[in-house]
Amino acid sequence: MTMWLPALLAALLIGGVSLPAMAQSAVQPEITSQKDAQRTIDEYRVNGKLYAIRIAPRHLKSSGKNSNEDGGETYFFYDDSGDGDFKRVEASSVPVPDWVQNE
Repeated sequence: MTMWLPALLAALLIGGVSLPAMAQSAVQPEITSQKDAQRTIDEYRVNGKLYAIRIAPRHLKSSGKNSNEDGGETYFFYDDSGDGDFKRVEASSVPVPDWVQNE
């Protein structure tokens, strides 16, 4: 009987640690897209607040995942602090900043 007690305690500890992580829901942005001949522009919003704009060139090379024929890459304009100052970020994704979730 005392042999299974450590295993039971370990299982309860592991389960207790993972429950808060499962209870938290990931914030999903609302994404609106506009396309023209040169690019696709995606706007990322949470709670109606614009925090990122993704620019994706239209013509992608088959050899380069994020490069177009002219060497351009997919990038973001990202406002990480909520001050309206969008900075260019060379990345495949950006996180939802805390400032859009706090209302």
